[in-house]
This record gives sequence, structure tokens and C-alpha cells, in this order.
Amino acid sequence: MTRITTTTLALLASVALAPLALAQQGPIKIGVNTPLSGTYAPIGQQVRWGLELAAKDVNAAGGIAGRQVQLIFEDEEANPAVAVQKADKLFQVDKVDFMTGTVNSGSTLAVGQIAERAGKLVATTVSFADSITGDRCSPNVFRVNARAEQQSSALAAWLTKEKPNPKVYFLGPDYEMGRSTVAAFQAGIKARGGSVLGEVFAPLDSKDYSQYFGQIRAARPQVLYTSVAGNDTVRLLTQMQEFGLLSNLQVVGASGTLTSQNIGAIGSAADNFATGVGYSPQIDTPENKAFVSKFQAAYKADPDLYGADSYGLVFFYKAAVEKAGSTETDKVREAMRGLEWDTPQGRKTMRAGDHQALQTMYVVRVEKQKFNIVGQVPATEAVGPDLCTKF
Repeated sequence: MTRITTTTLALLASVALAPLALAQQGPIKIGVNTPLSGTYAPIGQQVRWGLELAAKDVNAAGGIAGRQVQLIFEDEEANPAVAVQKADKLFQVDKVDFMTGTVNSGSTLAVGQIAERAGKLVATTVSFADSITGDRCSPNVFRVNARAEQQSSALAAWLTKEKPNPKVYFLGPDYEMGRSTVAAFQAGIKARGGSVLGEVFAPLDSKDYSQYFGQIRAARPQVLYTSVAGNDTVRLLTQMQEFGLLSNLQVVGASGTLTSQNIGAIGSAADNFATGVGYSPQIDTPENKAFVSKFQAAYKADPDLYGADSYGLVFFYKAAVEKAGSTETDKVREAMRGLEWDTPQGRKTMRAGDHQALQTMYVVRVEKQKFNIVGQVPATEAVGPDLCTKF
């Protein structure tokens, strides 16, 4: 009787554990909470392309720890309120293991709070606001792309060599990223002898930028810095060209202002624009050349920084999960801290103290629709101090 009972219990236990074992062999789910409509849809498109290409490559090579990667997309419309709703759905209904995709810095900050409550990890491949890995850092939020200060450090160093003691006017989008990027470049330019002549912040999806041109003309700057992005950049630069503002003005900006997704619509108004950036298709390495070729074959377009950083993110997660031997949040989080991994633009390191990626920074200038590299700053010089005090 004892033998029968023991055998029966063992059989029942194995049956009960079978679904769990199967679940552990199921796909690793990555939620992608990104704008697929609206003014930032071109950015969301590059995010999607980069992630899908990486997932295809990883799955073809055996997946992550033998498990396939499954991407689940939601349109967050670059709206923090929508992003929170979609994050809840991805965590609670779709049961994703990990989340990425947010573009709007306000969305990234809001989704970070949801991730903390859900006990999950989130990473941005796009958002620039320094606060994300600074004074509003979270133990559950990582950033694999360059933050505003890294971009500004590289760009300011180049600009002050080209134009010593430059006089700069600023035009940014009126939300967290816009104000953060403007503040970062103001600090960088002042430290190198430049002067700030004024600033203005325009609403997202502005249709008419000419209302600000009088202020810009009156200030008589040598340089205009802007951090508008997506379709807003198309409107800003083409309107500046129509009103004759580009002839005697050097336009510089945040790394996401001008990309392969909007440069075609901007045309010659994009010429001479310069930015500090963590990626360019012109990076002359075998790894990047192979990536660009693969990306072009898949999507008939060049990758930009969002596509490249999103591609690299999947390999960051793969390296962390395989190092941790688990998809459990606490174990993966610990594995991510200090992790080194390979990306199209080279080897990156995730700084443990604030969850900010360290990477070489480049200055690129647009010439006839090409993003030509004109300067370079080492990772350790560009990253700036660790200001996170929350973990």
C-alpha cells in the first residue's frame, strides 16, 4: 500500500510539474511599448526594425539559453499616459519577461514606475533625458543608448573648435527630453566659452515654427541648437530654409533630431546639420558594415541610432539572461550591472551605479544625405558622473 501511494504521488507530482517545465521551455517574451503612430512613428519604426532583426538573428542561432525570443508590440503613441496603460497590459496580460521601446522620456520615466511595481525590468534604446539615469533613476530601469550629456559633450567639444566662443540660441520640444537636452548642451557650451542668447520650447507636433523665427533673428546667433525629432524636424528645417534662416546659421542638435527616417523628407535643408551621436552607419568596422548590409537588405533603408541601439538591446538581454542562468528579475538585474556586450557600434559597458551604458561618441555632419563622422570622443570622457543615489 505504501509503495502504491508513493508511486501514485510521484506520478501526480510529475504531471503537476509538467506545465511548469513546458512553460520554462516556452519563448522569452519582450514587450515593445513604442510609438507606431503620430509624430514619433518614424522613430518607433526604427525601434521595431532593430528589434525584429536582432530577434531573427538570435533565434536562428538557438535563441536565449535555448529559448526563442517573442516580441509583443503595443503603440504607446509617445504619450506617457498611454504608455502606462500599455505597460500594464504587457506585464499583467501578456506576461512579458522584459520591456523596451519607449521613446518619449516622460513615457520611460512613467513606465519605469510600473516596472518597479510589477517586479520587472525595462530598458530604453531611445530616451535622452539625463534624469532617467540621474536624479530619477530606478533599480529596474536601464538605458543602452547615449544620454543627453554624452551627446552634448561630444558635440560641444567639436563645435567650439569650429567656432570658438559661439553664440547659441536654443529651440526644443516642450517636455522632459527637450528641456533636458537643451540644459545639457547649454552647460557644455558655457563650460567651453560659448554664450546662451535665448531659448524657446515648442509643443510636440507643432505645425508652424515660423512664429519663433522673429526671436531667433533678433538674437542674432551664430548657432541654433534644437532637439525636436521625427516629423517635427521636417517642419522646422524646411520652414527655416523657406524663411532664409539657414544661410548664415550653423544648426546643431540632439542625436535623434535628424535620422535616416526623416532626412529624405528634409532634403537640402539638412545639409551641414551636426550632432553628437552614439551611432552612424559610416562607422568603419567589419561588424557595423555587416549590420548595415543586413539591415538594408531587410528594410531597404539605412539603420539610424535607434535601429542600431534596439538591435544591440536584444544581445544585452541575451548576455544577461545567460550570465544569470535565469529570467528572474533579481538575477537578471544583477547580471546586467557592469555587463559588457557587443553591438554594431562596438563593445558597450553597462555602468553598475546608474544603469547607463558607456560607449564611444561620434560627431556627425550631414553632407548630401550622408551622416559623415567628423569627430570622436572616448566613452569615459563623454559619459559624465554617476548621479544616481537611489540604489
